[in-house]
Amino acid sequence: MTTITLTTEDYAALVAERDGLRDACDGLNGEVRTLKVKVSLLEERLKAHLRKLFDAKSEVRGTEQKDMFFNEAEALAPTGAPVAEEATSDIEIPAHTRKKRGRKPLDPNLPRDIVRHELPESERVCAHDGAALVEIGVEISEQLDIVPQQVRVIQHQRVKYACPCCDEGIKVTPAPARIITKGLLTASALAWVVTSKYMDALPLYRQAALLSRFGGDLSRATLAASIVKVGEAVQPIINLLRDHLLDADLVHADETTIQVLKEPGRAAQTKSYLWAQASGTGPPIRLFGYAPGRGAKQADALFAGIKPGGVLMSDGYEVYGGIAQVHGLTHLGCWAHARRYFVEAEAVLPKASRVPEQIPTQFIAAIAELYAVESAARERKLDAEKRRHLRAEKSSPVLARIEGMLLAHLHVVVPNSLLGKALHYLSAQWPKLTRYVENGAWPIDNNLCENAIRPFVVGRRNWLFADTVAGAHASANLYSLVETCKANGIDPYAYLVNLFSKLPAAKSADDFETLLPWLLATTSK
Repeated sequence: MTTITLTTEDYAALVAERDGLRDACDGLNGEVRTLKVKVSLLEERLKAHLRKLFDAKSEVRGTEQKDMFFNEAEALAPTGAPVAEEATSDIEIPAHTRKKRGRKPLDPNLPRDIVRHELPESERVCAHDGAALVEIGVEISEQLDIVPQQVRVIQHQRVKYACPCCDEGIKVTPAPARIITKGLLTASALAWVVTSKYMDALPLYRQAALLSRFGGDLSRATLAASIVKVGEAVQPIINLLRDHLLDADLVHADETTIQVLKEPGRAAQTKSYLWAQASGTGPPIRLFGYAPGRGAKQADALFAGIKPGGVLMSDGYEVYGGIAQVHGLTHLGCWAHARRYFVEAEAVLPKASRVPEQIPTQFIAAIAELYAVESAARERKLDAEKRRHLRAEKSSPVLARIEGMLLAHLHVVVPNSLLGKALHYLSAQWPKLTRYVENGAWPIDNNLCENAIRPFVVGRRNWLFADTVAGAHASANLYSLVETCKANGIDPYAYLVNLFSKLPAAKSADDFETLLPWLLATTSK
C-alpha cells in the first residue's frame, strides 16, 4: 500500500477543487432544471399552437360533463334530500320523453303557391254505383321551392312638362330621394349586398361573381364603394343606438382585431381593432366601432357619456378597469374567459393523463357547477331576487372552494406555464369574478358580447381585411345594424330595405328615432 503525503497547502487545494466541482455540478443541475422547465414550456406552447390549428374549436366537454353543465337544473332542484358538500358526488341524469322523429314542418310564414291536383272528369265516378263523385276535401303535402336571385332593372322615367304657348314653362318631375345620391343600386339591392357580406360572410368578389351569373355585371369596386357610402349614410342611426346603449344599466364590452391595408402612417400588416359593445338592459343593442389601437384613448372615446353608476362586464383587459374607475362603474369579470385558460391548460396534457384529479380539470369541473346554477335559474325562470338567493345558496360555496384551490396551487405552479397563467389570471380577476353573486340581474360571463362579435370573426376568415379606414368604419356601422336586428328578432334584410328607403326623407332627430330597428319593425307591421 502506497502512502501519499500531502502538504497542508496541497490538501487545501484539493478540498477547494472538490468544493469547486460540487458548486459547478450544482450549477449545472440548476441549469438542467431550468432548461427542462423551458423545454416543458416550449412543448406546451407548441401543443397549444397545434391545437388551435387542427383541433376542434369548441370547448364543449365530453358527454358526462356536458350533461352536468347543461342539465343540472333538476339536480339542483329542491328534493327534500340533503345536499352533498363534496364536488365528487354522483349526479343522476333524469329520464326524459323521447320526441317523435319526423320531418320538421316548413315555416308557416313563407309565401305559398297553391297547386291543385284534380282527377280527370272521366275518373270522378264511383266504381260501385256509377254516381258522380263530389269534392270532400284535400290532402296537403308541401315542398320547399327556391327561386334563384332575380336581377332586374328599375327604370325611372321622370316626366317632363312644357307650356304649349311658350318655351319658358318646362318642368321635370323631381327624382325620388336615394340613400346614395345617383346610386346605381336600389334599397333592396343594397340590403342584399349588406346582409350577404355581414350576415352570410360572403365577400364582395364572390357577390360580384354570383350577380354576373344572373346578368348583374357589377364590379367588386362598385359594390365596395356602395358599402362605404351606405355605411356613412346610416351614421345618424348608429349615433342614436350609441346614446341608448350608454344609457343602459349594464353594458358588455369586448374587442377583436381587424387588418386595414390602406391606413395613413401605418404598415398594411399592422393590427387595428374592432371594439364591440352590447346592452345588457333595455332594447338589445350591438355596437361595433373601428379604432387603430387598443389603448385607453380609443376606449375613452367609446365610453364617453356612459351613465355613471352602471355596470360594465368585460374580460380582464386592463383598459376596462380604467374605464370602470373613471366612470364609477361596477366592474364584473367573465367566467367564460377564466374557464378558457384552464381548458387550454388541460388540452396540452397527454390524453392518458387527462383524469379528474388533474388541476385544470378540477377547476373546469368547479366552474361547470357555477354554470349549472345559472342553468337551473333559467329553467325555473327565476326573477333577479330569487336568482340572487339561489346564487347565495349554491354558487357562493363553490366560489369558496375554487378560491381554496387557487390559493393552494397559485405559488407552486410555474407562472409562465398555461396552468400558471390560468391561475394568475383567476387570482387577478377574483374580485370581479365573484361580484356577480351580489345581484341576480348581473351576468356570469360576457358571452352575450362574444356571441355578437363571432359573426365578424367568421366573416373575417373569408374577406381577411378591410381595404381602407372608411371601409372599416362602414363595416362597423353595418355590422352594428345587422347584429342589433338579430338581437331583437328582426330580419336584417327586411329592416335594411325599409331603412334605406326611408332614411333619405329623415330630417329631424325624431325622424331618425323612428328608424331604430325595434321601432321601425313595429311601425312597419
